Amino acid sequence: MPNLFEPEGTANPKEQSQVSLNVGDLSEPEETTELKAPEQIESDPCEKKKSHKHELGTLWNRIIVRHSPHSSTLWLKYKKVILTFLLLIALSVYCVFGIMISGFEKAKDLFGVLVFSGIIVVYIVIRDTFGKQINALVIKPVSKMIEEHWSILRWFIYGTLLVLILLWLLLDTIKDAKRLQSVAGLLVFVFLAYLVSTNRRKITWRPVLWGLALQFIFGILILRTKEGYDVMKYIGDKVTTFLDFTVAGIVFVFGEKYFLHFVAFKVLMVVIFFSSVTSVLYYLGVMQVIIIKLAWLMQVTLRVSGVEALCAAANVFVGLVEAPLLIGPFVKNVTMSELHAIMTSGLATIAGGMLAAYISLGIDANHVLSASVMSAPAALAISKLMYPETEVPATSGVHAIQFQKRNEKNVIEAAAQGASIAIGLVANIGANLIAFFAFLSFINAILSYLGGLVLYPELSFELICSYIFAPFALLMGVEWSDCTKVAKLLGIKTFLNEFLAFGQLSVFINNRKTMSTGPVLSLRSETIAVYVLTGFTNFLSVGIFLGGYGQLAPNRKTDMARIAIRGLIAATLACMVTACVAGILYQENWDQSSKLNQMT
Repeated sequence: MPNLFEPEGTANPKEQSQVSLNVGDLSEPEETTELKAPEQIESDPCEKKKSHKHELGTLWNRIIVRHSPHSSTLWLKYKKVILTFLLLIALSVYCVFGIMISGFEKAKDLFGVLVFSGIIVVYIVIRDTFGKQINALVIKPVSKMIEEHWSILRWFIYGTLLVLILLWLLLDTIKDAKRLQSVAGLLVFVFLAYLVSTNRRKITWRPVLWGLALQFIFGILILRTKEGYDVMKYIGDKVTTFLDFTVAGIVFVFGEKYFLHFVAFKVLMVVIFFSSVTSVLYYLGVMQVIIIKLAWLMQVTLRVSGVEALCAAANVFVGLVEAPLLIGPFVKNVTMSELHAIMTSGLATIAGGMLAAYISLGIDANHVLSASVMSAPAALAISKLMYPETEVPATSGVHAIQFQKRNEKNVIEAAAQGASIAIGLVANIGANLIAFFAFLSFINAILSYLGGLVLYPELSFELICSYIFAPFALLMGVEWSDCTKVAKLLGIKTFLNEFLAFGQLSVFINNRKTMSTGPVLSLRSETIAVYVLTGFTNFLSVGIFLGGYGQLAPNRKTDMARIAIRGLIAATLACMVTACVAGILYQENWDQSSKLNQMT
């Protein structure tokens, strides 16, 4: 099991052969210059230029080595940390001058970046300098003591947590009867997953309980603490602002009237920009670090395998097409329970590029980001409830998974590569939107014709879905007057495409913001709808999953097809559980004030 304070260099040789995910290793490898005789250098101008560049680059190293061998050792060992520290000092001085001249309000963004970066640098220094001591003196003894008495401690810990949660829910929900709907829905959806379990006797309750607990922890931090809500809203606003820079490229290519074709020339173009940025973050190693740390958190709490934890964490940022590349070599040997968990987490979460597209539609960024993170542990919890582990997984740690090697030579190539990769994704989204809108129109025409024969021409696919999914919407905490509207969105998402559902939700949101006479949702119903729609839970995504993973492991195609519908049901229940947690914790007064500020 990976340790939070274990230095990167203490891994065993087998782990060292895998990818190294050091937060400090974010720069390019150093170039090595072959030494040549003086006459060779003189005769070759290109080599002379390279040699001169190399001499300038190593000047600081030679000065340190000449004065103190001990200093040279420290310099070579902590060069990146020292340079990063000096850069932070320079930026801090600049930030102080900025605050003195322009005030803190204008400089708060730079101040926040500096504080966050400083925390990371301090963590790296403590981990690499005192990690072994902390591990030997604190972590190992405490872990050993807990393991020796865990059979007794777990009942006390779980019992105390359960009593505290139930007491908190009772005191909190009694003030607002609407939240009792979400509590009832949470219990019903978990019970449904238990009823359809493949082996109820083999259920391990730790991943189930911890998965739900992580959801509540994330939800409380984001939705019920003013500081957490403000931080997530701040991040969401900055993400929205950052994505709006796509407009500069859109105007340059398509002109000022791009908004006349908003989906094609704005929403889909945001996906290209976000893909380019994500590719740069992968090249720098930032995405790998974030994914591995989130996977580590889920592994040590839920006690799932390395493949399951890494895939669930990766699916928060990447989609069904990219995620298989992270665990490709392991798919052919995973257990059936692991395969089911991989499928559930892939369908219950959303890709980063799609998050950008939904935000550009007008969906609140803070709720979309929160839903994506909260659905990851919920997917593992419901999956382990519906398909418990009965075999022995091959991977026990996330460090056994090797990230695919990046071929880009620099940041510019990484950005260009990310934009090129997004072309296929954008074309796929556009083609599916055209096909499914046409298909939906065709179905509605047939249903209207059939309904007209019995004097009911209003019959439509959305109307049928509004009756089928209305009870589920009510259980999630949606207000009764909005149940049929949210139920329509659920039906469109499940049987057609989640993008179409978000597109319809954006119409409701726009009607509220513009005070139009069209249909609207209450803020509570609107928020719950965002959480339940954030996921790839539809039949088209099942086909994408089978195609992507089936290509990596042809020997498991039969197994994948056998659990496909079960995985879709599990992912749908996971999204509904996430919506229930949001309904329990949602504070309308905070959200209402922020939305009123946006309107003004």
